[in-house]
Amino acid sequence: MIDELGQHRDAGTRALAVALAVALVVVAAEVAGGILTNSLALLADAGHMVTDVLAVSIALVAIWMARRPAAGRRTFGFQRAEVLAAALNGVILLLVAAFVFWQAALRFGDPPHVDSGLMLIIGVVGLIANIVSAYVLRQQQAYSMNVRGAFYHVLGDLAGSAGVVIAAGVMLTTGWRYADPLVSVVIGVLIVAGAARLLRESLSVLLETSPRHIDMEQVAAALTATPGVAGLHDLHIWTVTSGLVALSCHTELTGDRKSDDVLAELCDMLHARFAIHHVTIQPELERLHRADGEHMLPRCTSVIGHDHGPRAEGARIEGEQTA
Repeated sequence: MIDELGQHRDAGTRALAVALAVALVVVAAEVAGGILTNSLALLADAGHMVTDVLAVSIALVAIWMARRPAAGRRTFGFQRAEVLAAALNGVILLLVAAFVFWQAALRFGDPPHVDSGLMLIIGVVGLIANIVSAYVLRQQQAYSMNVRGAFYHVLGDLAGSAGVVIAAGVMLTTGWRYADPLVSVVIGVLIVAGAARLLRESLSVLLETSPRHIDMEQVAAALTATPGVAGLHDLHIWTVTSGLVALSCHTELTGDRKSDDVLAELCDMLHARFAIHHVTIQPELERLHRADGEHMLPRCTSVIGHDHGPRAEGARIEGEQTA
């Protein structure tokens, strides 16, 4: 699994490098074009492209940090750097959208003259460049929230470039100058949508919520259905970083099978059925949880509400909130 994660990071690095090169070229063209044509839509798209350069740069630095080995108190290394980069990119997207809305509001009051012909040419160039970047990042964004953050930036730019082309076409054929700020608002809305989704995903990981694609009840049922397992408690499933899901739990064993055999079967099952590759299972003999008090574990109540006191026999799941 670690090798596979490393391969995805290598591929993601290459895709991000291509996207960065394309973004730098488009930024230069759109900034110059926006100044020459006096187009807010073009400058808004250029401003978003500047954040793309920043976003892709952040993503590349995050991948470099995530590769650093675990050491000292950082038992997971810098794996979460990619998630933090995704959250940061989401915040940057919201700031860009706020700036675009502000500028659009000013232009609705007094729409200036725009050189629609040159604006159209530059918009088409930007559209083609963003299509290339989106294609390069499309496959790798499925494996990394970090790359997905850069991908959302590029999708926003692609929509922005399309909006620039539409606005230029409308003004060129009808002379309606409100098309420029109107398209800018549409671009801003699309940016906010991408930012909201990215922040939701990254904050979910940072809060250690169980992954959306994994059903906690199905995992619990599969664990307790394994021969030799009498019960289950303190089940936690969370995402360390994109592609790396972790699980920890306490299993109450019946004692009629070797604990090593039961643990090996549980780990294999979790790998094969749920793609959970970082597994920590604490085996406990069933008698430790009987109500008669003998051989009972010391009572300990955690801050998140898990009670380690006497247990009823049979499968039992407590505290399905992730820690």
